Amino acid sequence: MDEIREFLVIDEEEGDRLDVYLSSQLGDMSRSYIQKIIKEKKVKVNNKEQKGKYLVKEDDKVVIEIPAPKLLEVTPQDIPIDIVYEDSDLLIVNKQQDVVVHPAPGNYENTLVNAILYHCKDNLSSINGIIRPGIVHRIDKDTSGLLMIAKNNNAHNSLAEQLKDHSITREYEFICHGVVKEDKITVDRPIGRNPKDRLKMAIVKDGRNAVTHFEVVKRYENFTHMRARLETGRTHQIRVHALSINHPLLGDNVYGPKNNKFKTNGQTLHAKKLGFIHPSSKEYVEFDSQLPTYFQDIINKLK
Repeated sequence: MDEIREFLVIDEEEGDRLDVYLSSQLGDMSRSYIQKIIKEKKVKVNNKEQKGKYLVKEDDKVVIEIPAPKLLEVTPQDIPIDIVYEDSDLLIVNKQQDVVVHPAPGNYENTLVNAILYHCKDNLSSINGIIRPGIVHRIDKDTSGLLMIAKNNNAHNSLAEQLKDHSITREYEFICHGVVKEDKITVDRPIGRNPKDRLKMAIVKDGRNAVTHFEVVKRYENFTHMRARLETGRTHQIRVHALSINHPLLGDNVYGPKNNKFKTNGQTLHAKKLGFIHPSSKEYVEFDSQLPTYFQDIINKLK
């Protein structure tokens, strides 16, 4: 059953936005989730529906109807996971290339979520619902590397807030076409849906702010091994920004050349480093991963 919670606004809380006020009262819920409940018209102030921007007043009676948690409908599967770190709050996994992170219509099996459901049982945050339990962020199917999995809602909220504040260290390595002349390049260009192809992202004037810091690791004939540090985390950000400087990723079937002499399974892109403030200890932790075999094999051929 849905849970009904009631609150009475006191003097020092007057003037707060409704969504901010409820966020402070319900510490285990993210503001975005509360905004979703408000949009679903499950919040009333003095028996009247209000929007999230409503400014609460002293003696306002606020009633929120919190939806009952849905039972997970995704089947746990005993699939091997490369676990880099694990504690009671979170899990750091090294995702292999060609593995989908979470189920979607038509693909409800053999995803990372199926595997972590088996491994973690009921110890996963419920914030992202039945399809993406514990998933704080994602990487593309053909991108390998480190991912954070939240085991409880407090950890999820903490990590999501750090992502929002752009304070999480996220470094990727990739191989791109062409020899990059500059040792370091910062690309600060907004990204949004490609108006000519809605399945692609592109540099667009009214897109969301996106900043990527590129650095050369090693130059080869016709290719460059690069490192990228994300300041923001937009869909396909590295791939689109690399294309914008005329150095698309090797193997990128969406944004790069169709001819691929290395026969890769998609873009040569690896999420190598991940660092953040731990939700419980409040100390900075950082994790690194080895370049996967497919990536190292290409480097060996380029040498």
